[in-house]
Amino acid sequence: MSTQTIAVAMSGGVDSSTVAAMLRAEGYNVVGLTMQLWNQRRLAGREGMPEQVQGRCCSIEDVYDARRVAEDLDIPYYVVNHQERFEKDVVRPFIDEYLSGRTPIPCSLCNNHLKFDQLLITARQIGAELLATGHYARVEYDPERGRWLLQRACDTAKDQTYFLFGLTQEQLSRTRFPLGEMSKPQVRELARQHGLALAEKPDSQEICFIPGGDYKRFIDAYLDEQGEALADTSGELVTTSGQVIGQHAGIHNFTVGQRKGLGVATGTPLYVIELRGNKHQVVVGTNEELASRTMLVKNLNWIAIDDLHSPMRVKIKIRHRHEPADAVIEKTSTDEVVATFDVPQRAITPGQAAVFYDGDVVVGGGWIA
Repeated sequence: MSTQTIAVAMSGGVDSSTVAAMLRAEGYNVVGLTMQLWNQRRLAGREGMPEQVQGRCCSIEDVYDARRVAEDLDIPYYVVNHQERFEKDVVRPFIDEYLSGRTPIPCSLCNNHLKFDQLLITARQIGAELLATGHYARVEYDPERGRWLLQRACDTAKDQTYFLFGLTQEQLSRTRFPLGEMSKPQVRELARQHGLALAEKPDSQEICFIPGGDYKRFIDAYLDEQGEALADTSGELVTTSGQVIGQHAGIHNFTVGQRKGLGVATGTPLYVIELRGNKHQVVVGTNEELASRTMLVKNLNWIAIDDLHSPMRVKIKIRHRHEPADAVIEKTSTDEVVATFDVPQRAITPGQAAVFYDGDVVVGGGWIA
């Protein structure tokens, strides 16, 4: 039994609720914290947006579910409003990235700037030195390296380390992931054992602030609300050899690897190979041209090492559902590495995260340039 105070980031889902119940049963002084990040009804009814929004993450319904769990567990509970910070550090960069021809990953931005930054500050303010979350990952201290390590979850199908590569040593030292050794069915069964009413609640799969997952309509509605005109990024559809084969209405309508909706008909299937934001060009080509052996990764964060001092063999994950691929990373400047894959990888997408692994250990990561 422990009398230590630990804050639990409660999203209103089964995972974080189970973490709170587990730690409460173990004797911790548990305090529940929920971040209110986005009003799901804010853009409801604007052109292209649904009148009724049934959101999960960040929704009012989630706050209600988290509060109910806290009441059932008889633990203190607070809602922390970070809507302004979320809009500035997550929503606006998401929009700006798309309009620049990149494909952003807002979950990592949210983790870096809010969940493991502002929540840790709030936790300390209420007397909790530690923060626990429902992420599927593991963290432990390695005395030989003198560093905190982030490791993949035992349930690799649920592993979320791809979204956590930006955590610092200080943040990792104060963070706990109690579900890292468990599978999702085990978590749901534990929730039932603790009598949690939301044990069967479905997981949220979409970007939390975009109802229905239609980011194009979201961008239009958000800019309309802000009184801003959508930047004109229309331009040419060109082949990899430079031949102009058509026109497009805006680069934010495309992403690397896309096949449908190109607006041109040819004898062979075409895919988006590259988005040239500065020229407003969408480069298309064959499936074979979509594969590449090299990529640049910038804005790095190292976890298992203090820095990259020599070329290193790793496995690299270039999107959440991507199987990590063998590669060598080599530093090209202070905050940039070039990665060379053993086998060409399909649809390497600027704006996405690239996370480096040594077995289950996260070496570090950065953003694909």
